[in-house]
Amino acid sequence: MTGTLTSDTEIRTVRAGRPGPGPVRCSVGDLLLADLPVSVALFHHRPLDADALADGLARALDRLPEFAGRLRTADDGELFIDTDDSGVPFTVADAPYTLTEAFDRMALPAGGLVDHVRAADARRERLPLLTVRLNRLADGTGVLGLSWHHAVGDMHSFALLLRTWSACTEGTEPPALSPTADRERQLDAHLPAEDCGIPSLRLPDPAESAELRRTVAAAGLANRTVQIWFGPAEVQRLRAALAAEAGRPLSANDALCAHVMHVLRQLDGADDREQTLTMPVNLRRPLGLPDGALGNLLGEIRLPWRPGTTPGRYAAELRAAVDTFATRHLATRSNLRFLDRIGHDRITDCVPAGFDPARRTLTLSSWCRLGLTDLPLAGVRPVAFSPAATLQLPWSSWLVEGPGGEGLLYTLVLPTRLAAKLRGASALLHPHRRPSDPLPPVGPRKLL
Repeated sequence: MTGTLTSDTEIRTVRAGRPGPGPVRCSVGDLLLADLPVSVALFHHRPLDADALADGLARALDRLPEFAGRLRTADDGELFIDTDDSGVPFTVADAPYTLTEAFDRMALPAGGLVDHVRAADARRERLPLLTVRLNRLADGTGVLGLSWHHAVGDMHSFALLLRTWSACTEGTEPPALSPTADRERQLDAHLPAEDCGIPSLRLPDPAESAELRRTVAAAGLANRTVQIWFGPAEVQRLRAALAAEAGRPLSANDALCAHVMHVLRQLDGADDREQTLTMPVNLRRPLGLPDGALGNLLGEIRLPWRPGTTPGRYAAELRAAVDTFATRHLATRSNLRFLDRIGHDRITDCVPAGFDPARRTLTLSSWCRLGLTDLPLAGVRPVAFSPAATLQLPWSSWLVEGPGGEGLLYTLVLPTRLAAKLRGASALLHPHRRPSDPLPPVGPRKLL
């Protein structure tokens, strides 16, 4: 590890000390997300030891060298991760905020507590694929801001890194990993010969492509991030009410998705229009892939909400879609056939089918049940975990366990006017919240 010190900020580069086994060929799923960063923050009630963190990270990178590597695009357009141990920038800095004020900044793309990776540039320049920023707050607490390049992997891949990092600082057994030099081949070996037959990527025409570029360019000004907390008792009441309406058991995720979609449709005046929810699905379990496999091993469910649908009915339809995912929604093989037809060199012109802001398609990524707040780093467990705003693409959202592992924290990016309406719609959002329900132990002041 090397480092330099400037003012109250320490910047070092953390390396494993040796390169990985060689380049990793990315999959089609990796390529589709290769212009996107993913950023999160872990909140701690007391400071973390920077040296212990850096030492543990170095050992974790020895096991997961992709995060310390760099991207390389071959002449034929194939994307590779060179596991050359170029390293991870690790910044330690003082920040003039309390823990609550730091949580407020999760809704700001320039919140200053996460060093977002330059994802699009990293395909052309040798830039880091992971950044770490340890913020020492004014009230003696701390925030660990983390950002990684989506081409390296999905949230499950990041959780593998975090579990390994925790094991390296705590002296416990790290998770088993299943490294591969060819992610496409690893995935193909587990795919059925046929799937739903409908690709989950599409090729926009030139006019839509131009409109999507304008949407991305204007995202920071045109959209706002809001965070909503649903307490544990409130979630159970909501779940029970919709299950009774649906006439079948539902998960908390089923109930919350249906409820939030219903509220947004009311506020947006969209009750007479069809609107689609897209929900990414981790492919490891349905396809029998190893739990320790890295990459963007994601499928998706796309479920339309048609006029006249009730929240209970929609929640039941979502539960049925989850239960039948492998036979009715898996589209990985169809994606490959679609690329065979249009030419694999055009993959950079494609977008995920779920990215359709003009039709208000809501994407909800559930990051629950990963156990991230149970993982100590340098002897300290986080008290909360949150996504951190990056590009603020409209109609994107994330669901995680709430502060202290209680309830659910829902982070949602919406057009500015709709976000303002949502902030004033507490009665619609929380019909099952009671005055006696406790507040979360920590959270942003504008938490809905």
